Amino acid sequence: MAERACVKRLQKEYRALCKEPVSHIVARPSPNDILEWHYVLEGSQGTPFAGGYYYGKIKFPADYPFKPPGITMTTPNGRFITQKKICLSMSDFHPESWNPMWSVSSILTGLLSFMMDNSPTTGSVNTTVAEKQRLAKASMAFNCKNPTFRKLFPEYVEKYEQQWVSEQAAVVEEVQGGGSGRPHEENINNNDTNNNNNNNNNNDKREEKKEVKRVELGKEELKGRKQSFPTWMLLLLLSFVGVVMALPLMQL
Repeated sequence: MAERACVKRLQKEYRALCKEPVSHIVARPSPNDILEWHYVLEGSQGTPFAGGYYYGKIKFPADYPFKPPGITMTTPNGRFITQKKICLSMSDFHPESWNPMWSVSSILTGLLSFMMDNSPTTGSVNTTVAEKQRLAKASMAFNCKNPTFRKLFPEYVEKYEQQWVSEQAAVVEEVQGGGSGRPHEENINNNDTNNNNNNNNNNDKREEKKEVKRVELGKEELKGRKQSFPTWMLLLLLSFVGVVMALPLMQL
């Protein structure tokens, strides 16, 4: 059972968080246990965790703030092992370095900062940037399956459901041809038209070649006729002249 001083301290810190929220951090105590807090860390832009929402728990000892809390993360994240205590200077892994002046907001700020780092520690894992980005994208869907998360953080659930509805509407629109389908059909029609035009042009060129060939053949045939005509006429004329010249000799 929590000591009275511990309860007052945690209630004071919760009021302070509600009055002055910390950027990228949301934390709330369990309705049934003031010693158990639930938090959500939002991944910072420019990091592999951007767009991710990381849900976890802080378990305070009954004599807090004189002893540090234990910290775990529930959402798969690629930085810490889920459901396993994380080793921090502000956690119960290092009670010798704990400062009673530290608060819930300073603990979570330190956790978020350490999450962006790659330094190994107890409870950490080593994954690729691509894996962290994949987990960040899937984090909200994972969280919304948790009943406690849905109860304590309804604003995130609502945000996820709105995003899901928008994505489904976009998918339906694309399937029905409202997205990239029309330009695709237009491209197909344009390609068909271009192919038909190319075929017509090729046919016209073939006809022109045939016509040119026919004209050339006609010219050659006419030329041959012109060349053969003087030859036989000349022979006939020579034969006639020879006969005329032979007549007087035949009379003698």
